[in-house]
Formats: sequence, C-alpha cells, structure tokens
Amino acid sequence: MSTVTRIPVTRLTVLYDAQCALCVHLRNWLLRQRQLVPLDLVPAGSDEARRRYPRLDHARTMREITVIGDKGQIYGGPAAWVVCLWALADHRPKAHWLATPAGSPFVRVTMLAAAKYREATGAGAGAGVAPPCDDRCSVPG
Repeated sequence: MSTVTRIPVTRLTVLYDAQCALCVHLRNWLLRQRQLVPLDLVPAGSDEARRRYPRLDHARTMREITVIGDKGQIYGGPAAWVVCLWALADHRPKAHWLATPAGSPFVRVTMLAAAKYREATGAGAGAGVAPPCDDRCSVPG
C-alpha cells in the first residue's frame, strides 16, 4: 500500500489579469469574502509577480488563471478556480463538489463563459500587456 504525502496550504497567491474588467471584479469579490486560507492577489505579468516567481511562465499566467500555494503548488485552469473557492469559508463545500466528476462540467462552463466575455470585451489586450484572451485553449475538452 502506498501513502500520499499531503502538503498543507496555508496561503495562496492568485495571479489575475489587471487589464480585464471581469478579472478585476473577481479579484475584488475574492477580497470581500471571509478567507480560510489567506489570498494574495497579484497582477499577472507584473514586476511583483516576476519577483515572487521568477521561473514561472508569466506569458501563460496572462492567458490562464494561475494560483500558487505557499509550498510551491501551482494550480492552473479549472483547478485554480476551484482552489480559490476552496480558500473561502462560505464556498469550500461547493469547491469540494466542483472538484468531483459531477461538478467539473460546471467549472468548464464557467471558464468558457469567462473566456467568451474576455474575448468579446478584448480583455487582456489593453495597454499592450498581453495578446487577446485565449483562455479556451486551457479548458479541457
């Protein structure tokens, strides 16, 4: 029998697109929630993000939500959305359900809707920071 070593997460950093109105809205929403695990919200591709995580693919963080745990865990795409909810007191039970096969289609639909919104609004293309949003590539088929 093999054992799985679990590394507890005690703090998370959420890299968000500061040029995207939807991403900024979600950042502000996250900050208003009661957090079981503290969240640091840092603009993706910023000097601060590059200083904290010099070996991270920062171009990818502009296309796909990325969450980094304090022990080096990296969550991207659907897992990143779920871990953000998991960190919140009022949303942890929902996060557990979204992480199941029954809940994963809802995460996928949410990500597709966000990608469509970002595409329609040109989010991520502002100020020459990143190419137009291409979140769809990170959504599992």
